[in-house]
Amino acid sequence: MACVGVFVAYLPVTTVSVSLPAIQRSLHASTAQLAWVSDAFVLPMAALILTAGVVGDVHGRKMVFQAGLAFCALGAAIGLSAQSIEVLWIGQAFAGIGAASLLPTTLALISHVVPDPRERGKFIGLWATSLLLALALGPIIAGAVLEHFAWRWIFLLAVPVSLVAMVCAARLLTDSRAAGSRRLDWSGQLTAAPAITALVYGVIEGGADSFADEKVMVALFVAVVSGVAFVLVERRSDSPMLDLKLFRSAAFSATTVVAMISFLGLIGFFFALSLYLGMVQQLSTLEAGTRLVTVSLMAILVGAPVGRLMHRVSARVLITGGLLVSAGALLSLTTIDADTSYVSLVWRLALLGLGMGLVFTPMTAVAVASVPHHLAGMAAAGNNAFRQVGGALGPAVLGALLTSRATDSLPGHLAAAGLTGAQRQSVVSAVDEGGLGAVAQMDLGPAQGRALGALSEAFLDGLHLCLIVSAILSLVAAAVAALLLRSPRQATTTPVVSSGSGTGTGTATATAMGTGTGDGSGFGSAGRAGPASANPPAALHGTRTPRQRGATESDPQSDRR
Repeated sequence: MACVGVFVAYLPVTTVSVSLPAIQRSLHASTAQLAWVSDAFVLPMAALILTAGVVGDVHGRKMVFQAGLAFCALGAAIGLSAQSIEVLWIGQAFAGIGAASLLPTTLALISHVVPDPRERGKFIGLWATSLLLALALGPIIAGAVLEHFAWRWIFLLAVPVSLVAMVCAARLLTDSRAAGSRRLDWSGQLTAAPAITALVYGVIEGGADSFADEKVMVALFVAVVSGVAFVLVERRSDSPMLDLKLFRSAAFSATTVVAMISFLGLIGFFFALSLYLGMVQQLSTLEAGTRLVTVSLMAILVGAPVGRLMHRVSARVLITGGLLVSAGALLSLTTIDADTSYVSLVWRLALLGLGMGLVFTPMTAVAVASVPHHLAGMAAAGNNAFRQVGGALGPAVLGALLTSRATDSLPGHLAAAGLTGAQRQSVVSAVDEGGLGAVAQMDLGPAQGRALGALSEAFLDGLHLCLIVSAILSLVAAAVAALLLRSPRQATTTPVVSSGSGTGTGTATATAMGTGTGDGSGFGSAGRAGPASANPPAALHGTRTPRQRGATESDPQSDRR
């Protein structure tokens, strides 16, 4: 059920991304409005994912899981009936709320059912594969639908899948709660949501208009103030929704930064590349989908052997190597143009998928397993929250860069194409008011073809800038992984006092890679399997003593695992 849940949660990401050109033509949307189509989904996911994790810990994960499926079905139904860009935003927002409920719940369910870190790594690998499968099938589904129907029908599949999953979960899923006495952290939620929303709003609107605009400056100021308030509130809270002590773990900190940067580049890349395939290469949605699916399919194919490699190769090597491969792939894509062939594009996308496949599974496994067992749910929610913040900023940041660079270079390309001064001014004014897609709606007579050619060249300037920025971000993430995912020392166990839930003691938790090292707070660094100890403690292999087998998860005594 966890795999079905994450599949439903991520299905809208690429299904909608690859359909953006069709949505733009149908609803006459600007580039900034298209960015909000993606961010209307990602923003509530990022803002509410931590709260959803706490609600599941307190009131039961089964209830939150089913509520998430219901919200996904509702959001898809609204998108299915949308006749305006604003209604589509609303549908995407409900689907985002559903995804926020599903992501931390699914990982927490895996952590509850599979306490053995080694065995848990395999199931997290399946979870990551389901996520990538949703990303892979999205473009194909959207392409097949748009070949015969209107773009709204891309939302149809999510409705029955969500409803059937709800029925199956009601019968098959066992409820669970976190040990101890966690409470809802309303003050944390009321500061986190404005911080994330204001930040993304400021970036999108600043890129569309100007960062000196008053509303943009106010939004960014609200984001900074709310972010500082969130840190202060969480430090003083008895039951924080994100315990800042998690960041004492170098492995958790590294994977959180890597997750945010990776998704910023990946989701932003899908956003920009889908526009390139539709606006520059003039491909159908199905043709664009067959190209975009290469990234996810390659990541899925790599995922299985990576799951086995995690017991032999350290997370540091896998994640750093994957990010370096991704950076190389993104830089290779800076040579594409309007006439780039299918083969020339696909091998570059396959290389990007190879890099991401090396990153995703170990990144998630390390984030969950590098903290004490009773904080695994919070760690999963925190890692996912930062991942979605990156995903929200992706279309915002790269969309702003693409639009800014393309509009700056457009007058020069129009002049080189031989358009008159009046025609150039007319095109530039149309782009300023309606976005890059507005040029296709103009009637310039014999100059129409030359204007569209100049627009393609200007768009490529913006796309190349986005690819360079994404590659730089991948290199930064690789440096973070190389520095913070340290090589393991000999495994040790250190008694600690539980933080935020329960009153018992715990031990430093081994990572899903195998062994790990603990510090005074019970947080471990990423490691790999190996004979670190001739007689490893039972906790490292999920073996429980008779006393532990008698404890349930809702019993504070279970914190002693």
